[in-house]
Amino acid sequence: MDRRFVLLVEDSADDVELTLRALSRSDILVEVVVVHDGVEALDFIFGTGPYAGRNLNVMPTVVFLDLKLPRVNGFEVLQRIRADERTKLLPVVILTSSNEERDLIRSYELGANSYVCKPVDYIQFSEAIRQLGLYWLFLNESPMRENK
Repeated sequence: MDRRFVLLVEDSADDVELTLRALSRSDILVEVVVVHDGVEALDFIFGTGPYAGRNLNVMPTVVFLDLKLPRVNGFEVLQRIRADERTKLLPVVILTSSNEERDLIRSYELGANSYVCKPVDYIQFSEAIRQLGLYWLFLNESPMRENK
C-alpha cells in the first residue's frame, strides 16, 4: 500500500491549526501526523518512545519541520534524519518563521530539501501550504515509497 501522509513538526498550536485548515480548504485530503517537539518527531520517525512498535516501513511522504522547537531543535532533528541510512532520503521541508540567512544556509548544509518562510498573512500562508502539499504529496517522486 502506498500510504501518503505528512509529518508536521510544529510547536505552535496556532500554526498547526492554520496548516491543517489550509490543507483541508485546498481539498488536499491527506493524513497529517502532528508532533510538537523534536524529541517527539524523532520518536515517531525512528519508532521509539510512545511510537515503539510503529511500522517503520511506512514513512511520511514529507516532513514539514519547524526549526525553533522545544527539547530538540529542528536542525538536530534534520541532522539525525540525514545520519540514519533508513531515513537519509526522507523529504524534509523546513517550514519556519525564520528568514535569517544563517538558518537557511545551515538547513541546506544539513540536507533540507526545501526552505519555506511562513508568510504572516493567512491567505499567503494558505497558498504556500497548498502548493507545498500538491508538490510534495502528488508531483514529487520520492525514493522513500513503501516496498510493496
